[in-house]
Amino acid sequence: MATDPKAIKEQALADFSKHISPMKVRTMKSVGLDIIEDRREGASVWDVTGKKYIDCQTGSGIMNVGRHNREIVEALRKALDEYDIGVFLLCSRQKADLAKKLAEITPGDLACTVFGVGGGEAIDAAIKIARGYTMKTGVVSAQKSYHGHTGFALSAIGRDSYKEPFQPLMPGFSLVPFGDIDALKAEVNDDTAAILLETIQGEGGIHIPPDGYLAAVRALCDEREIMLILDEIQTGFARTGKMFACEHWDVVPDIMTVAKSLGGGIYPISATIFKEEIMDFFIPHPFIHLSTFGGSDLGCIVGLAAIDYIRKHDLAGNAQRMGARFRTGFDRLLKDHPDLLLEVRQKGLMMGLQYTNESIGPRLSRKMAERGVIAIYTGNDPSICRLMPPLVITPEEVDFVLNALEDSVKELSKESGLGKND
Repeated sequence: MATDPKAIKEQALADFSKHISPMKVRTMKSVGLDIIEDRREGASVWDVTGKKYIDCQTGSGIMNVGRHNREIVEALRKALDEYDIGVFLLCSRQKADLAKKLAEITPGDLACTVFGVGGGEAIDAAIKIARGYTMKTGVVSAQKSYHGHTGFALSAIGRDSYKEPFQPLMPGFSLVPFGDIDALKAEVNDDTAAILLETIQGEGGIHIPPDGYLAAVRALCDEREIMLILDEIQTGFARTGKMFACEHWDVVPDIMTVAKSLGGGIYPISATIFKEEIMDFFIPHPFIHLSTFGGSDLGCIVGLAAIDYIRKHDLAGNAQRMGARFRTGFDRLLKDHPDLLLEVRQKGLMMGLQYTNESIGPRLSRKMAERGVIAIYTGNDPSICRLMPPLVITPEEVDFVLNALEDSVKELSKESGLGKND
């Protein structure tokens, strides 16, 4: 067995390529991110070769409390001394505790929860609940949206390349432009069960809704007796400077989905949270939606620990402060490099940099990786660099990322024969 770190890395990449995904290995190599994760701490991760990176990708928001957070790890370690995952058909104190906590911290009158393991499962549950409760079938979602790759979720996402190999998908789904209330009003009808939106589009390119849009969607749903489902899987748990992004616009959905950072980067768990009145659907159907590992006792203990950590350490406040620090650096770069950078899209530490063309994305990701930063373009729009670092990131680490970005942009500008001569 190899002991040299470089040999270990090459063997791991070869095995991954052979047994899991050769194209993922090829893609990651092309952008300088063929990393084999080893040590993880705070905002950083180390490649098995020892190279340190600031992680600004974080699985699109899994690591809000930081990489390998020791308090969350300790909560799981203690739980393992006493519990296992539990039996999903039995009632569970751990499930009850986390569901009660979610009812406490979510906005408005969201009060009840169905647990799952991942985000796609949470979206599937939300759509099933909306259809079952309303006895209608139509679901309207947004172009460029991302909600996962499972059954109902796949039908709702706004990227054709994910869906085309699996046609025909679930009937009753349609897409409209994100942020266009008139298009939405024109699309809904008497059979529309739900409008499903990411509060801020992540994979689509960090699209922030225009002021008044979500309130208008809420009003439309109330008028037409439609369920409003907000996908807070990437935006939830302090990412945007609020515990949930919908709080920026004072809009309360009928159903909210969360996942990713609820597991503290340690244990997979998701939740579909809904208004108490919707529980009427489950009275005659108590076993109509089940998840063997969803809301396991261990996962719920971890979820509670993650929420407590976020609140105790005011990660929402840190997201606001560090987001403002990033914005100062971004504004300087926008001014100095209009040849490469077009605009910033940002709420807290959910940030997107739009390049002037798609080809810049892979090249800049490679240059950032060379300088010790993991930052990659979004899947639905290569012209957008998505930056979602852990919410525990420090001012010094923010400056490190900004310096890496500035040096990368300067080098790319020189190579392209554009911009200032530095």
